[in-house]
Amino acid sequence: MTGSCVVTGGGRGIGRAIVQRLLDDGHAVVTVEFDPETVTWLAGRPNAAAVVGDATDESVAERAADLAAGMAPLSGWVNNAAVFRDAALHTDGPATVIDLVTANLAPAVVGSAVAVRRFLAAGTGGAVVNVSSHQAGRPVRGALPYAVAKAAVEGLTRATAVEYGPHGVRANTVALGSIATDRYADLLDRLGPDAAAEVREQMRLLHPLGRLGRPEEVAA
Repeated sequence: MTGSCVVTGGGRGIGRAIVQRLLDDGHAVVTVEFDPETVTWLAGRPNAAAVVGDATDESVAERAADLAAGMAPLSGWVNNAAVFRDAALHTDGPATVIDLVTANLAPAVVGSAVAVRRFLAAGTGGAVVNVSSHQAGRPVRGALPYAVAKAAVEGLTRATAVEYGPHGVRANTVALGSIATDRYADLLDRLGPDAAAEVREQMRLLHPLGRLGRPEEVAA
């Protein structure tokens, strides 16, 4: 076993693909997931565990770190958990926008803090990976709080790398384009056949590969 990692939001979609890839590569993995129904697939796997709770709760993150370190030395932390909900400045107001920005930024801050503390205490260094989005640099309509939060996540990544790089802590961001997840499939279902076909064609034209990315490609 090469070490242990914590992945937030590892119950479905991209997070689940990341957990699976880490397990396949020989890591022990603990995921932090709010919805207990999404982590039943980990049952019976000797090198995997789940902590059900809020990734913004430091005590939840500490519990995940303890579980991971109990299986193998903690070597990595992936901040993947996110909230997808829009709010408009002119109607919802700044307080709502700030709350939603915090909902997406706080898991990365909490996870990074717990991971860095553990790496420094062990004297081994380690890796923090923050999952961001193309919207950090190129927002689209209908996702203002999310775009703001992801820009802050990328700033957090750079600052963490500068601050703790001399101690052997690496910090990186994976900034995703559009990924074919269950959430995307649900959206197409809600749109109906004609509108879904139009969205698929727009996505084909927008992406250099002519298609959306896949969760397993993100994990790789």
